[in-house]
Amino acid sequence: MSDLASTRIDRRRVLLGIGGTALASATLAACGGNTGRQSSSTTTGGEGKPAIAQWYHQYGEAGTQQAVERYAKAYPAAKVTVTWKPGDYDQSTAASLLTNSGPDVFEYGNGPTIDMIKGNQVVDLTDLFGDARSDFNDAILKRFTYQDKIWAIPQVIDMQLLVYRKSMLDKAGVQPPETIDDLVSAAKELTGSKVKGLFLGNDGGAGLMGGPMLWSAGLDYLTDDNTFGFDDPKAAQAFTVLRTLFTSKDLLLGAPADWFDPSALTQGLTAMQFTGLWTFPDITKGLSDDFGCVPWPAMDGGAKSVPVGAYGSCVSARAKDVNASKAFAKWLWIDQTDDQLDFATAYGFHIPSRKSLLSKAKTLQSGPAKDAAQYAVDNGHAQTPLLWTPKCQTAFTDMMTKIVKDGADPEKQIAACQTVADAELKRVTA
Repeated sequence: MSDLASTRIDRRRVLLGIGGTALASATLAACGGNTGRQSSSTTTGGEGKPAIAQWYHQYGEAGTQQAVERYAKAYPAAKVTVTWKPGDYDQSTAASLLTNSGPDVFEYGNGPTIDMIKGNQVVDLTDLFGDARSDFNDAILKRFTYQDKIWAIPQVIDMQLLVYRKSMLDKAGVQPPETIDDLVSAAKELTGSKVKGLFLGNDGGAGLMGGPMLWSAGLDYLTDDNTFGFDDPKAAQAFTVLRTLFTSKDLLLGAPADWFDPSALTQGLTAMQFTGLWTFPDITKGLSDDFGCVPWPAMDGGAKSVPVGAYGSCVSARAKDVNASKAFAKWLWIDQTDDQLDFATAYGFHIPSRKSLLSKAKTLQSGPAKDAAQYAVDNGHAQTPLLWTPKCQTAFTDMMTKIVKDGADPEKQIAACQTVADAELKRVTA
């Protein structure tokens, strides 16, 4: 797999909130081997320093592994061994937390799961933040918080947003859409014999756009008190917009590459595309400055939005030395702002998780990239709430597919999704 293809999958993975869950004991046996730990009888890394095992998933961007190894080597208070894990990182890491052969410090997509937290598999990191707490992206930090405790430290932010070809909109006399009605109208106006007005993925947005449509309607997956959040006629209306687009002739379907790749936009197959920030270098290469970006538009009573996601640095409750592991996580992801800026901007195209670092990120100082970074602050939504479990998401995806692609009744499908979600919420809040 090429670095670029791997990078796209990395970012799609965190931005869809894909996470592992605890696996059966038969699977746990496969998680031994190269854990990065020293033997169980060894608790120091030499010179009286603690030994800390840190895990990362295999990033696609060149230089990332060398960077994190360099950060670890520079830590003066412990010997940190970095393990770079290919394959199904989420599942293998989740399984390893139930054993004594897992990591001390590890990253996890959108922070630890609610099952990890309630199963006492990770430790509370709230005390590490201090005055820096308000400097982190609000939406991401909320996603990492449960019962007023923060369970991970945000590393870098990735996001999705609506990108458009300036020249195509100018030629058609169309303004970048501010509302959903504007979007539907623009898609129609921009569609021609060789170009479609809008691309939301090859499934018409069924797998991608459910969250943004909820936020557009002023709703969310869950309410503030963690009950089902979209048993509301406005949700049915919002999802019907996607069905209307799917059955129109204005939506690009069956593109050579899916939403996380910018080629539909750069090759002139579509005038507008919902995609990830990581595509901006490729878009610039293909279109120069002939593109702009806006948040996903709002319906009446709703709000504009951009989905944001981040890997979070977590500390295992089974760490050989929990306090030493917490101290290292704080040093790297709270204290070392130069390394945080390097990690966000030198390998791929991402946003620092600290607001104060945005003005120092050279890649985010002009044009669409600068706009996007501000959208992440002003309009950011974590893709799903912490208590929206993988089982909830499966039901949600099934619901969206039936509504958007099959034309099923939205209210009935929402009710079916609620049945699953209510049972899961009861389980995780018991």
